[in-house]
Amino acid sequence: MSSHPMSSNPMPTPRTRVVRESDRGVYDRATVNRILDEGFLCHVGFVVDDQPFVIPTSYGRDGDALYIHGSAASRMLRNLDKGIPVCITVTLLDGLVLARSVFNHSMNYRSVVILGTAKLVDDPKEKLAALRALSEHILPHRWDDSRQPNERELKATSVLRIPIEEFSAKVRVGPPIDDEPDYAFPTWAGVIPLTMQSGAPIRDERCQRDLPEYLRNYKRKN
Repeated sequence: MSSHPMSSNPMPTPRTRVVRESDRGVYDRATVNRILDEGFLCHVGFVVDDQPFVIPTSYGRDGDALYIHGSAASRMLRNLDKGIPVCITVTLLDGLVLARSVFNHSMNYRSVVILGTAKLVDDPKEKLAALRALSEHILPHRWDDSRQPNERELKATSVLRIPIEEFSAKVRVGPPIDDEPDYAFPTWAGVIPLTMQSGAPIRDERCQRDLPEYLRNYKRKN
């Protein structure tokens, strides 16, 4: 069971309320969790000495907490563990929306924005559980099928926890929306769906083991 139980759905704050195309704003925690669980990469935004940085990295979710990790010497983790504000985004692209006019072309997507402050995970048990959550998020069952981190690796790795408390999602689905006069324009209009799919596993030349079932049937969460 998660050590960070689900909280009730919060109301959007002035910082997370969707302003442009507000009808696409979603503040439901279950929807946000589904988007987070389907994604693989987040972009972490922060400012150091008036210089903005946006760093892509993997993540894992445990209840109402998002975990990121990396080298203890990395610029991102060395600055975030000082308690500076952070903005985390995750975006899933679901389709290209082709309208009759170039101006009304769009994309179908699902995105999440999380605002907060990252905290360094000091407790060894939580740190190990967070690393497991990161691993299982990317590839379920892999943690138990791999060598566990040793003390040297754990010492060289920092794990940060960001509470999923101040957040919003934005979702666009459906066909193109054209200006009424443009519906008579003679061009193809509609949606080109986009999905992420896994290919056939490629065996490492020094691997002697048969492909396990959890890899043979691997597919992206949705």
